[in-house]
Amino acid sequence: MTSTGASKADPVIEPVEIQGSLAGLRVAVTRSPDRAGALADALAAAGAEPVLVPLIDFETATGPELGEALGRLAAGEYAWLVVSSITTVRAMKQWCETAGVTLSALIPAGTRVATIGPTSVAVLAAEGVHADLAPVDLQSAAGLVALWPEYPADGAGNTVLLPQSNLAEPTIARGLAAKGWAPEAVTAYTTVDYPAEPARRLTSVLANSRLAAPGNGYPQLSPAEAAREAQAGRINAVVLASPSAAARVAHTMAPLPETALVVAIGQPTRDAALHLGLRVAATAATPTPAGIVAALAAARTDLHTP
Repeated sequence: MTSTGASKADPVIEPVEIQGSLAGLRVAVTRSPDRAGALADALAAAGAEPVLVPLIDFETATGPELGEALGRLAAGEYAWLVVSSITTVRAMKQWCETAGVTLSALIPAGTRVATIGPTSVAVLAAEGVHADLAPVDLQSAAGLVALWPEYPADGAGNTVLLPQSNLAEPTIARGLAAKGWAPEAVTAYTTVDYPAEPARRLTSVLANSRLAAPGNGYPQLSPAEAAREAQAGRINAVVLASPSAAARVAHTMAPLPETALVVAIGQPTRDAALHLGLRVAATAATPTPAGIVAALAAARTDLHTP
């Protein structure tokens, strides 16, 4: 496992299932119901009471750029496709559904696919897409760049398609360019405050999705309601599912009580949260439900350890 250099106050814990370790904790999950199912279920299995607090949402990108790039992808003009997030998979799948083609059929056999970790690998596999390259230890843009090969001097074709969020950092594009590749970044979707405009909202459902609708037993609160609950001590922990979610928590729910445990899904989210003045109690070693449960359990233990 790659070391993150975290301190005792901000433990990074291996993802393990800890049954009952979160009993008595009411945990705010900062994801929309259509993306929160697996995490909410994992928290509930560990004894917590998940509360859905959707803060950000996603809309299809405006303009023809994504469609034009995916057309060139289908024509075999790219050596690599980099899928930088699970939401990118949804955006591409939604475009494919409109175009009457499957995501797996869109990607030529000669185009290699890279992504940012085992979870994304599994998401792609469920859509019939094989990922050729993905980091295991450092599951992030930086981790992917570290693994990326140098472009061979006698190579034939160095173009890389990089569909991503309008808020994406240039880490991958810059890293690949430094290794001799020619990345083409294109906006696949835009990140907005929840809820998205209905006509533009990403609605495509991934093959391995598990929805977490309020009707399934998980209550849903607005940010204002969640802020009041937190101040009253009725929300004991907040899971930051992305840097964008961290920004929205800082804007709508801060300051959080010192007793409220804030857990980040990964290092980029942790860094964003700290920059915004949020206290991060723990960071998940892997951006998975099990990793988040383990990090929250460790933060709770650390809180009660002299």
